[in-house]
Amino acid sequence: MAFPDRIERTVEIAQSPASVWAALTTAEGLSAWFGNEAVIDLRPGGSASMKWASGHTADMRVERVEEPTIFGFTWHIFGLREDDPRRTYVEFTLEPAGTGTRLTVVESGFAQLPEEAYRTAYDGNTRGWASELGELVDYLNAAA
Repeated sequence: MAFPDRIERTVEIAQSPASVWAALTTAEGLSAWFGNEAVIDLRPGGSASMKWASGHTADMRVERVEEPTIFGFTWHIFGLREDDPRRTYVEFTLEPAGTGTRLTVVESGFAQLPEEAYRTAYDGNTRGWASELGELVDYLNAAA
């Protein structure tokens, strides 16, 4: 049985691409909406990590940096053991939209999973991106 390999979400943000870029690619920005603590080495091959108040952590590898339009990273797949080497790829694309920014996030790599792991990861991240992108918009609107 074939599963969708990707989650894709687009949001319109009433802030400049530069403001959105900073929220996505700096430790200060990431820790304001995506986690409680963040560290990032913003270069292809660089590492990044997020920590939430719940104790959950996420380690990422920066894969693509094309300032100010594309930022991509790989990270552990939700629901798999920590030592599982499989990863998904997350890419943010920023486009000017009037006086604001159209932000698209695509997470791909779910088709590599068996059915039970797929459902946990795909459903969890689908809910997660809806929530996190809402937090990003709220953060940027409050900072304006």
